[in-house]
Amino acid sequence: MENALSPPKTPSPIAFMKMHGAGNDFVIIDSRERDAVMTAKLAQALGDRHRGVGFDQLAEIRDSQTADFALDFWNSDGSRAGACGNATRCVSDYMMQELGRDALSLTTERGQLHAVRLPNGRVSVNMGAPQRDWSEIPLSHATDTMHLPLPGDPVAVGMGNPHCVFFVADAEAVNLPLEGPPIEHHPLFPQRTNVEFAHLIAPDHLRMRVWERGAGVTLACGSGTCATVVAAHLRGLTGKSVTVEADGGTLHVDWRSDGVWLTGPTAHVMDGTLTPAFLAAL
Repeated sequence: MENALSPPKTPSPIAFMKMHGAGNDFVIIDSRERDAVMTAKLAQALGDRHRGVGFDQLAEIRDSQTADFALDFWNSDGSRAGACGNATRCVSDYMMQELGRDALSLTTERGQLHAVRLPNGRVSVNMGAPQRDWSEIPLSHATDTMHLPLPGDPVAVGMGNPHCVFFVADAEAVNLPLEGPPIEHHPLFPQRTNVEFAHLIAPDHLRMRVWERGAGVTLACGSGTCATVVAAHLRGLTGKSVTVEADGGTLHVDWRSDGVWLTGPTAHVMDGTLTPAFLAAL
């Protein structure tokens, strides 16, 4: 048994991967066969692009008794995320390679999801049915989710995370750091919200930019891409199968009877190790 004079234990190094989907970048930590290692403090330290590794979201792979694996998500500010479509696709790509399969199941806070690798190499994940009731998104009180009582007439959609979708004349002209934060922290959203700005290119083609809850401006957002297509279809702007141009690349959404499918590229950039000195300094 250690006494008061015993030196503190040196933390063990932690292996990680860096991945991205259409520029939406992630740190991935594989914690199967052990307890979770992630905390809000560690996530925030790792999310620092100058003093840590840097990411939009972090995904921790966990064991699951009902699926091939489970995922927990964290934002770069140390807060938790309920869903992350592009990280789910990236980790699914990694796990399908490990398992030697082209399809698998996983569990997240959203429930059980399914992912497949397509013949063109892209990875598609079923993000589940959209949440359209105000209490599920959630909003602070009952209101018309198709026409929120906010300037710009946005739509509220839940995809495991809350989303507020604006349709504008030119998404590229939107000043995201100026326009995003007031909406993210608006009292209408008790858990804050992701904020999307999109314009119509064609009935099957959108341009979208995003301010993410807990991460700020990102080059793409999987759940936000899904929410934007759901909102666009419900507004009568598009069909249910839509290509979306994000700042970091192209994604495709197909809203089917079994859920909203998100498809796009994945990239495994590097493997690394968090040093004991870095972990001990937290």
